[in-house]
Amino acid sequence: MAFSVDEIRERSRKIAEPWRNGKGGLIPILQAVQEQMGYLPPEALETISRELKIPSSEIYGVATFYAQFHLKPRGRHIVRVCRGTACHVRGSLQLMQKLKEMLSVEENGTTEDLRFTLEPVACLGACGLAPVIMVDDDTHGRLTADKLGDVIARYE
Repeated sequence: MAFSVDEIRERSRKIAEPWRNGKGGLIPILQAVQEQMGYLPPEALETISRELKIPSSEIYGVATFYAQFHLKPRGRHIVRVCRGTACHVRGSLQLMQKLKEMLSVEENGTTEDLRFTLEPVACLGACGLAPVIMVDDDTHGRLTADKLGDVIARYE
């Protein structure tokens, strides 16, 4: 869902408004903005800075420190490829390579149609199913590169 610059500014202003005279609101505000817009657009961060009277450098510092925040649009579906030891030994690098080819995107990239974002992760905690990927909240284990097409097709 794309928003105009004016919509971004207005939505961000409304989210920040209840926190204007208080402390400790930055993270909840960033979470709310990202929930509505899917990421943290620069216009939103500028508006929050102005509304809370916090330097934009401080806001960017918080937004880039926490892995939960994203400064670029993300796909509707997040594809996470496990890089843990068990998955690595059982072929997760080949899965990542095949996904990069299938989706025409690099690691940590988002497809042009904003359908998929491809992310490597340290461990998904499903070592017994290695190699594993997650698409959104769905775990897919014991994968081979040949099976990836069927998995991704479920989300297209």
